[in-house]
Amino acid sequence: MTSAEDPAVELARRLRSLRKQAWPGKRITQEWLAQAFEVSVPLISSWERPRDPALPPQHRLDAYATFFATVRSAERQPFRLIDELMEDEEARRVSLLAELTELRNRAAEATPAGSTAPATDNLWRFPDDENITIVCSELPPRLFAALPFTDPEDPDYVESYQYSDLDSLLELHGHVRALNPGNNVQIRGGSLSLLPDEYTSHLVLLGGVDWNQVTAEVLHRIDLPIRQQARPEDSDTGGFEVVGNGVRETFRPVLREVGGRRVLEEDVAHFYRSPNPFNRKRTVTICNGQFSRGTLGVVRALTDARFRDRNNAHVLSRFAGHDTFSIISRVLVLQGSVVTPDWTIPEILLHEWPVTTT
Repeated sequence: MTSAEDPAVELARRLRSLRKQAWPGKRITQEWLAQAFEVSVPLISSWERPRDPALPPQHRLDAYATFFATVRSAERQPFRLIDELMEDEEARRVSLLAELTELRNRAAEATPAGSTAPATDNLWRFPDDENITIVCSELPPRLFAALPFTDPEDPDYVESYQYSDLDSLLELHGHVRALNPGNNVQIRGGSLSLLPDEYTSHLVLLGGVDWNQVTAEVLHRIDLPIRQQARPEDSDTGGFEVVGNGVRETFRPVLREVGGRRVLEEDVAHFYRSPNPFNRKRTVTICNGQFSRGTLGVVRALTDARFRDRNNAHVLSRFAGHDTFSIISRVLVLQGSVVTPDWTIPEILLHEWPVTTT
């Protein structure tokens, strides 16, 4: 198949040619371009690959057009997007953006039905005979070793003690199994020990970048304007950082001192769904809080019988026509108990992406 017959490949080749040939004698690597766009190198690579390229979102084409409108973008490292373009540069940006947008529109129209996992009336229901892999965060060795019954030679050994979000895992696993009786639902740890067939199944990731390496790997390969701040120490609070229109905003948990101890009053949780970056006919779903209470809260948002229908309906209505979306919400904790978040209450929602118009 020639590039003229496949607009997606034609777009990928055009993006690659811009990077390699826009300015003779000026070397632009994928790594340097990724730094300018604030995305990962695998993401740049996925847009340029000659076979089955990923389709960049429109706002990334805006970035390409702005970057390659002027050689000033690459005058010094780190490379950057120029905010104010001169008249001739702006004319080139407009022309280049029109060209890339036309290619993207043609590629989107040519995308065959079923190229991404089909939507259903329930976010946790998947087509029959499609494997589902729940990947749970694992306790670090210093904490795991301190627990009883964690020695495989112990007669009372409990393998599940390795997982750090057991409440969330129990809640979600039973719900997913009940909704998908015709599917194989398996549990794996997040230490990057997955098999290739598991990476390409419907991936459900519990927990964040600190203790779930699969979550960190997936986030490295998707285009999401949200970053989870790491917690190098248990005492660190962390937060979710959102980047939009050049502005950074961070949402953090709320803790207070009670009797010399820090008590969690409100966690911050993130729900994310998109096509699986390793297999576009499957999905990846991330349920993640800054603390385990937040992870449980975001899981219950779509499993709790009192709230799941309204929250599911909110997502399907809010993101109609989108296969990629995320929600950051508050998760209230009252006397140690997690209160299921109601996503129909504006005060509970902290951030929704992508921004849609009504």
